[in-house]
Amino acid sequence: MLKRALIPVAVALALSACAVGPDYSRPKIDLPATQTGADAPAVSTDWWKQFDDPVLNQLIDEAVKSNADLQLAAARAEQAAAQAGIARAAMLPSLSANAGYQSGRSSTETATRGAPLVNDVRNANLTAAWEIDLWGKLRRSNEAARASYAASRYDRDAAQLALTAQVAQTYFQLRALDAQLDIAKRTLQSREESLRLQTKRFQGGLISELEQRQAEAEAASARASVPQIARSLEQTETALGVLLGHSPKQLVAGNVSRGKDINSLASPPDVPANLPSSLLERRPDVASSEQQLIAANARIGVAKAAYFPSISLTGALGSQSLSLDSLFTSATRTWSFAGNAAAPIFNFGATGYNVDAATAGQKQALAQYQKAVQSAFKDALDALAANSSAREVLQAQTTQLSALNRTLKLAGLRYDNGYASYLDVLDAQRNSFQSELNLVNAKLDKLNTTIAVYKALGGGWEAVKQ
Repeated sequence: MLKRALIPVAVALALSACAVGPDYSRPKIDLPATQTGADAPAVSTDWWKQFDDPVLNQLIDEAVKSNADLQLAAARAEQAAAQAGIARAAMLPSLSANAGYQSGRSSTETATRGAPLVNDVRNANLTAAWEIDLWGKLRRSNEAARASYAASRYDRDAAQLALTAQVAQTYFQLRALDAQLDIAKRTLQSREESLRLQTKRFQGGLISELEQRQAEAEAASARASVPQIARSLEQTETALGVLLGHSPKQLVAGNVSRGKDINSLASPPDVPANLPSSLLERRPDVASSEQQLIAANARIGVAKAAYFPSISLTGALGSQSLSLDSLFTSATRTWSFAGNAAAPIFNFGATGYNVDAATAGQKQALAQYQKAVQSAFKDALDALAANSSAREVLQAQTTQLSALNRTLKLAGLRYDNGYASYLDVLDAQRNSFQSELNLVNAKLDKLNTTIAVYKALGGGWEAVKQ
């Protein structure tokens, strides 16, 4: 009766006891003033759809389903979920069942007079066990496991964000190379036509060999640029195939789908001014770092709990009989109850060292969290500055190409009328060709910096509806 009366008391103590170790509170970091109110932009989880390219949307969906790195991150999250379940189960009583059969023969020299020499014993038992968590060791372990699970999910989100950004950037690189290859082929065709014309003029004695050789050299230069761009194009296709999770057979076959050309892609809304700091809190890598800090903080409590006794209760109820037909009768009933307390007395400071190690681990996690926040703001500032610069470069490159195309036309007219040398025409052709390639690069850079802003902000933004 006394033992039964003690059980509710132990339960009450376990439920009311405070867990040892520090409770977590978010570290104070000096952040810039945040924007509040209805005008704060919202994060767009499917930010890539703002480019309005169905093929890009399809490729990203394919990558999310098949990319090996993302599958690895998802498997780690599943493993962390299982480990969190194990830690949670450790807080609850366990119940196990066992059944057995034992047969044996005693020596005639040692057997009790009248007792059977051969015994057959059957038994069946239910055993319940529970560790009373007076000091919060199990609760801190559960807290650490849940935080680790949350961190692994954020890691998966971070991997997905990085993957979608990389797929979009690689796809845009592919479309830029497609455009540059088209420019190079058109330029080569124009240079070869010019070479044929200059060759006829040279053969007719209208121009010197110098001008004919200059035209030949320019045609050869344009001819060399085509395979160079084509090689980069093939390498980019392969890289995109790996991101999409293609099999080796698919990589060899190539044939990555194309959607809109680089000139037809929709331009996402401009980045709003004074983006709130709360957007950076949504970055999965920052969130993961904080969860790792929470886990490290909880492990200090687990280590400190080792200073105190560990109390466990065990109870068993069963039956034991010499025959199967009487195994579950009242006469064969058995039971037992045991309480156990174990406390460290002297272990050469091992417990203290464990606490020191856990505390050092918490300091490392704190430093990593602070660095993650710093890196997040740096990424955002760099991406915003690069995006603004890319917009200005694109405008300048557009103006330059327009001016060089006009220069080429005027140089051709002056040459045809004898007011300029053929070298002036060649310079104008080279400058126009290079400027056309540079304009494609400027468009690609604008797209890439826009993606970098989306990535730096943990997703992106959506235009505010007026």
